[in-house]
Amino acid sequence: MEYTKGKIKNIYVLRFNDGDDVLEGLIKTAKKEKIKAGIIHLTGGIKNCKVVTGPKKTCIPPVPVWQKINGAHEVVAFGTMFLMGKEPKVHIHLALGRGKKTYVGCLRTGSEAYLVLEGVIIELETNVVREYDKKSGFNLLKIVK
Repeated sequence: MEYTKGKIKNIYVLRFNDGDDVLEGLIKTAKKEKIKAGIIHLTGGIKNCKVVTGPKKTCIPPVPVWQKINGAHEVVAFGTMFLMGKEPKVHIHLALGRGKKTYVGCLRTGSEAYLVLEGVIIELETNVVREYDKKSGFNLLKIVK
Protein backbone atom coordinates (compact mmCIF):
# COMPACT_ATOMS: atom_id res chain seq x y z
CA MET A 1 0.00 0.00 0.00
CA GLU A 2 1.05 3.55 -0.71
CA TYR A 3 -0.49 6.79 0.48
CA THR A 4 -0.09 10.53 0.34
CA LYS A 5 -1.58 13.51 2.13
CA GLY A 6 -3.79 16.20 0.59
CA LYS A 7 -6.13 19.06 1.40
CA ILE A 8 -9.63 20.12 0.44
CA LYS A 9 -9.47 22.99 -2.01
CA ASN A 10 -13.03 23.71 -3.25
CA ILE A 11 -16.49 22.18 -3.16
CA TYR A 12 -18.78 22.21 -6.20
CA VAL A 13 -22.50 21.39 -6.01
CA LEU A 14 -24.11 20.16 -9.23
CA ARG A 15 -27.72 19.69 -10.26
CA PHE A 16 -28.27 17.35 -13.19
CA ASN A 17 -31.64 17.69 -14.93
CA ASP A 18 -33.65 14.90 -16.53
CA GLY A 19 -31.72 13.44 -19.46
CA ASP A 20 -28.38 15.09 -18.64
CA ASP A 21 -25.35 12.86 -19.26
CA VAL A 22 -23.85 12.45 -15.80
CA LEU A 23 -20.33 11.34 -16.74
CA GLU A 24 -20.10 14.03 -19.41
CA GLY A 25 -21.30 16.68 -16.93
CA LEU A 26 -18.70 15.69 -14.35
CA ILE A 27 -15.90 15.80 -16.92
CA LYS A 28 -17.07 19.14 -18.37
CA THR A 29 -17.16 20.64 -14.87
CA ALA A 30 -13.66 19.32 -14.11
CA LYS A 31 -12.29 20.81 -17.34
CA LYS A 32 -14.02 24.17 -16.90
CA GLU A 33 -12.91 24.52 -13.26
CA LYS A 34 -9.47 22.94 -13.89
CA ILE A 35 -10.08 20.26 -11.24
CA LYS A 36 -7.07 17.92 -11.10
CA ALA A 37 -8.29 15.68 -8.27
CA GLY A 38 -11.56 15.19 -6.48
CA ILE A 39 -14.10 13.11 -4.63
CA ILE A 40 -17.55 12.68 -6.20
CA HIS A 41 -20.88 12.04 -4.45
CA LEU A 42 -24.14 11.50 -6.36
CA THR A 43 -27.68 10.96 -5.13
CA GLY A 44 -31.05 10.95 -6.85
CA GLY A 45 -32.25 9.25 -9.99
CA ILE A 46 -30.45 7.72 -12.94
CA LYS A 47 -31.67 5.90 -16.05
CA ASN A 48 -30.35 3.96 -19.02
CA CYS A 49 -26.77 3.26 -18.06
CA LYS A 50 -24.24 0.42 -18.23
CA VAL A 51 -22.49 -0.87 -15.13
CA VAL A 52 -19.83 -3.48 -14.49
CA THR A 53 -21.11 -5.67 -11.67
CA GLY A 54 -17.95 -7.67 -11.09
CA PRO A 55 -15.48 -9.91 -12.87
CA LYS A 56 -16.61 -13.20 -14.44
CA LYS A 57 -13.75 -14.92 -12.60
CA THR A 58 -11.27 -13.80 -9.98
CA CYS A 59 -8.28 -13.32 -12.27
CA ILE A 60 -6.02 -10.56 -13.58
CA PRO A 61 -6.85 -9.02 -15.96
CA PRO A 62 -10.56 -9.45 -15.16
CA VAL A 63 -13.28 -10.04 -17.72
CA PRO A 64 -16.11 -7.64 -16.80
CA VAL A 65 -19.74 -8.63 -16.23
CA TRP A 66 -21.82 -5.91 -17.91
CA GLN A 67 -25.31 -5.01 -16.75
CA LYS A 68 -27.49 -2.74 -18.86
CA ILE A 69 -29.82 -0.71 -16.66
CA ASN A 70 -33.03 0.30 -18.42
CA GLY A 71 -35.45 2.82 -17.01
CA ALA A 72 -35.29 4.96 -13.90
CA HIS A 73 -33.56 3.81 -10.69
CA GLU A 74 -32.76 5.42 -7.35
CA VAL A 75 -29.00 5.86 -6.96
CA VAL A 76 -26.32 6.64 -4.43
CA ALA A 77 -22.76 6.83 -5.71
CA PHE A 78 -19.23 7.60 -4.63
CA GLY A 79 -16.23 8.09 -6.84
CA THR A 80 -12.97 9.80 -7.55
CA MET A 81 -11.57 11.94 -10.33
CA PHE A 82 -7.87 12.30 -11.13
CA LEU A 83 -6.02 13.49 -14.20
CA MET A 84 -4.84 10.91 -16.70
CA GLY A 85 -2.43 12.84 -18.84
CA LYS A 86 -4.24 16.15 -19.19
CA GLU A 87 -7.76 14.70 -19.08
CA PRO A 88 -9.92 14.13 -15.97
CA LYS A 89 -10.70 10.42 -15.51
CA VAL A 90 -13.77 9.56 -13.43
CA HIS A 91 -14.16 6.31 -11.43
CA ILE A 92 -17.61 5.89 -9.84
CA HIS A 93 -19.15 3.00 -7.95
CA LEU A 94 -22.84 3.08 -7.30
CA ALA A 95 -25.76 1.24 -5.83
CA LEU A 96 -29.00 1.59 -7.72
CA GLY A 97 -32.39 0.08 -7.24
CA ARG A 98 -35.95 -0.08 -8.45
CA GLY A 99 -38.62 -2.09 -6.70
CA LYS A 100 -37.04 -5.29 -5.40
CA LYS A 101 -34.02 -5.21 -7.76
CA THR A 102 -30.73 -3.71 -6.64
CA TYR A 103 -27.45 -3.45 -8.52
CA VAL A 104 -24.01 -2.46 -7.27
CA GLY A 105 -21.21 -1.78 -9.68
CA CYS A 106 -18.92 0.56 -11.55
CA LEU A 107 -20.56 3.14 -13.84
CA ARG A 108 -18.87 2.92 -17.23
CA THR A 109 -21.00 4.20 -20.11
CA GLY A 110 -24.28 5.92 -20.56
CA SER A 111 -25.54 7.79 -17.56
CA GLU A 112 -28.71 9.79 -17.91
CA ALA A 113 -30.04 11.70 -14.94
CA TYR A 114 -33.66 10.91 -14.09
CA LEU A 115 -35.76 13.89 -12.94
CA VAL A 116 -33.01 15.36 -10.80
CA LEU A 117 -29.66 14.03 -9.70
CA GLU A 118 -27.58 15.92 -7.17
CA GLY A 119 -23.80 15.85 -7.21
CA VAL A 120 -20.97 17.15 -5.09
CA ILE A 121 -17.34 17.35 -6.19
CA ILE A 122 -14.86 17.93 -3.39
CA GLU A 123 -11.73 19.23 -5.09
CA LEU A 124 -8.48 18.01 -3.57
CA GLU A 125 -4.96 19.39 -3.56
CA THR A 126 -2.85 16.24 -3.82
CA ASN A 127 -0.07 14.65 -5.85
CA VAL A 128 -2.05 11.78 -7.38
CA VAL A 129 -2.71 10.99 -11.05
CA ARG A 130 -4.16 8.06 -12.96
CA GLU A 131 -1.98 5.86 -15.15
CA TYR A 132 -2.77 2.83 -17.33
CA ASP A 133 -1.55 -0.48 -15.86
CA LYS A 134 -0.89 -3.16 -18.50
CA LYS A 135 -1.13 -6.09 -16.08
CA SER A 136 -4.60 -5.28 -14.72
CA GLY A 137 -5.94 -3.42 -17.74
CA PHE A 138 -7.09 -0.62 -15.41
CA ASN A 139 -6.27 3.06 -15.02
CA LEU A 140 -4.75 2.96 -11.54
CA LEU A 141 -3.78 5.67 -9.09
CA LYS A 142 -0.16 6.77 -9.07
CA ILE A 143 1.35 8.88 -6.32
CA VAL A 144 3.69 11.41 -7.89
CA LYS A 145 6.71 11.96 -5.65
